[in-house]
Amino acid sequence: MDIRTLFYFVTIAEELNITKAAEKLCMSQPHLSSQMKALEDELDTVLFIRGKRRLQLTDSGKLLYRHAKEILSLVNKTKEEIRAMDKGMRGKIAIGLVEGSAPIIAADWIERFVSQYKNVEFHVVDGNSDELIQKLRSGLIDMAVITSPCDNTLLNSFKVGQEKMTAFMSKDNPLATIQGDTIDLSMLKDKPLIIPSRAAMNTMIYKWFKEIHAEPHIVCRMDNYLDVAALAGRNIGISIFPKTSYILNDQIIAKEIVNPERHVEYLFVWLKDKPLSLLDEAFIDHIKAIIKE
Repeated sequence: MDIRTLFYFVTIAEELNITKAAEKLCMSQPHLSSQMKALEDELDTVLFIRGKRRLQLTDSGKLLYRHAKEILSLVNKTKEEIRAMDKGMRGKIAIGLVEGSAPIIAADWIERFVSQYKNVEFHVVDGNSDELIQKLRSGLIDMAVITSPCDNTLLNSFKVGQEKMTAFMSKDNPLATIQGDTIDLSMLKDKPLIIPSRAAMNTMIYKWFKEIHAEPHIVCRMDNYLDVAALAGRNIGISIFPKTSYILNDQIIAKEIVNPERHVEYLFVWLKDKPLSLLDEAFIDHIKAIIKE
């Protein structure tokens, strides 16, 4: 079972006709048939059910087709990367960034990387953490910066930063008159709250309130920071979001949550079951080196 044989098999599996596959491969039908018979003998299985006009993949054939496509894709990707390396580091890096500090953190990485590799282009997308994870799984991006926590069975991850969680409220809210730039979590007990819609963030906030023997009074869950500012400014509720969510607004007061301080971590993540390109691996090594500085 070599690369060429897998290529023959994939062509037949997609055409489901040995004659058409042979024509596409520019080879004789008997030779192609013998190649498939040898493959079936090697694997000790039947890959195709032979019909009068069309072939049909068996369950074994379907399994081999999926893996053969992955193998051939990796082979082609490897060839392209090796050719690219001969011309110097080049290509495109697709990365997702969650709102908050992620764009600020990533800006330094990107600036330093493109200054070193002039032929590298970045494609940056934004979204909440759950949206970015879905984009990773669908292949639209190869890596992302999200907020913790994350599913360690699905993702490789390492911490790249953190920031304080903050309560944003209308200047007309009674708690806005408290002296200083901080507020105890206990003072938010029984107050209407606006929190991020991400399930993991919800769980984290519920855990905080459980520590003070209370349950948060949630009136709204949302992601867009502009919308959060609009609702908090109208005194609909107090929003609990990362500090960098603050948008200049003369109707809003921002107070860091303390006793104890509450933080959110930013994680750099990529899929565990998806091979990275050499360019992506170089960028990850670049980030790790910066973190160690």
